[in-house]
Amino acid sequence: MTRLFDDPEEFAATALAGFCAANRDRVRPVPHGALRAAPGPRGKVALLVGGGSGHYPAFLGYVGAGLADAAVAGDVFASPSTSAVAGVARAAHRGGGVILGFGNYAGDVLNFGAAAERLRAEGIDARILAVTDDVASAGPAERAKRRGVAGDLLVFKIAGAAAEAGLDIDAVEAVAQRANAAAVSFGVAFDGCTLPGQAAPLFRVAEGGVALGLGIHGEPGIREEPMKPAAELARMLLAPLLAERPQGHAGRVAVVLNGLGCTKYEELFVLWHHISRQLQAEGLEVVDPEVGEFVTSLDMAGCSLSILWLDEELEAFWRAPADAPAFRKGNVAPGEAVAEDAAPQVAPAPGIAPGSAESQKAGACIAGLLGRLAQALAEAEEMLGQIDAQAGDGDHGQGMARGSKAAAAAAAEAAQAGAGAATVLGLAGDAWADRAGGTSGALWGVALRGWGAALTDAEPASAARIAEGAQAGLDAVLRLGGARPGDKTLVDAFLPFVQTLRAAVDAGAPLADAWQRAADSATQAADATAQLLPKLGRARPLAERSLGHPDAGAISLALCARVVAEGLREA
Repeated sequence: MTRLFDDPEEFAATALAGFCAANRDRVRPVPHGALRAAPGPRGKVALLVGGGSGHYPAFLGYVGAGLADAAVAGDVFASPSTSAVAGVARAAHRGGGVILGFGNYAGDVLNFGAAAERLRAEGIDARILAVTDDVASAGPAERAKRRGVAGDLLVFKIAGAAAEAGLDIDAVEAVAQRANAAAVSFGVAFDGCTLPGQAAPLFRVAEGGVALGLGIHGEPGIREEPMKPAAELARMLLAPLLAERPQGHAGRVAVVLNGLGCTKYEELFVLWHHISRQLQAEGLEVVDPEVGEFVTSLDMAGCSLSILWLDEELEAFWRAPADAPAFRKGNVAPGEAVAEDAAPQVAPAPGIAPGSAESQKAGACIAGLLGRLAQALAEAEEMLGQIDAQAGDGDHGQGMARGSKAAAAAAAEAAQAGAGAATVLGLAGDAWADRAGGTSGALWGVALRGWGAALTDAEPASAARIAEGAQAGLDAVLRLGGARPGDKTLVDAFLPFVQTLRAAVDAGAPLADAWQRAADSATQAADATAQLLPKLGRARPLAERSLGHPDAGAISLALCARVVAEGLREA
């Protein structure tokens, strides 16, 4: 159980502040993250790593020479927002471009991807590095769908060393992607982890059992078996990794045996005793092995094993010096720290320019509708969480309630300041993503920002323009989220909503009538997701559990559509 906290909702932010205070000589705090105290030279490629909190030493513990230039931290098990990623990346940028590294989870893919788009629009060369090492989450033919687990350390270490060596961004990206393709991991759990403020773990393992193929965000394993002696458990961990040994590989490997948060180091050493002997029997030579905690899951009892199939260049970068709070190798030449008062800060948001009278009226209407959404989603929080818990971690209701509340507040403030419809909706989307975290927060953030971009602050928000905005929001979700109809996501409700809305508006229906038809279509489609199996996200490895239950994201989208329909009728 996670015992040391104040307000559970402030756990991640407080932990970030404490980490920076404990490592003042090594890192500098910036909003939502940390930078090296002694930055790399001008022109160097910057490596930014990050993801949800709850995984320390990942990701803050990797900030240091020879490894990461910066880390961005989201809420517990939730992706950092797009604006948080972009803000820390700007602060870390040294002129050579930025590599954005993260584990391959839907929320991270969305937020880091959207941040990369923003940075590129500002003239900063930003590249994506999504680690895909977990063999339990997808087969070799679907490598791109694999989750990122403790292979993060291997891939980020090699990418950081390549950047430290002065390679340009094309070369660093190529080395990092080759390392990712060569990394494989598999984990087991003996018991689940407990979120701050919660009394029960996210999952339990039967007494005397072991769960195989767990995730690091509280996802249970793909199956359970009786607990085995250490020697046999070592074989269980190795078998799926050795099955993916590249043909003709020379036999030199980097290996990480990782504790997940509540497994003693002595236990890991017992396990390593057997793993190292079995690797030797397989003709594999281990190069600089690492045994300890590197990517945890709060207080989860369990461990994972990662192997990276080395070539000459990858080995050189794996063995290169590094000096970070939680990972040190060799001797790194001391750099020159920057004074605390010189620490870069994320640029403040520009002031709100007033919209036209017509657009201000539309902005006020949007703010009112978002207030309705916040109230409805707060009332539906428990119901949405129960739906999500069928094959996920049960936090969808909480995320939607938090995100909509923040969006409503941001929209009301913007409307009060005289903002037009585009600005009100864009700022609401940013606030939703920032507060909600996770996949749903990222999706709603990009959808509302895309929708707002299709409106203007100068012209009235006509029905035709609103329908165009709905299409723009859907396009943003499809582009950044990667989901398609039938994947059992909110897209399954969003697509028919947009199609019906556009068709009704094109046929001349008033906006309120067109929206009601679209909401009805979205509701029918959301209910129909009960017969689908998830193909993306955390629920995919547990797909059978979700059969017969609708997708929480589709249900919440349909609910929001109905709430807005009611508001438009009354207006």
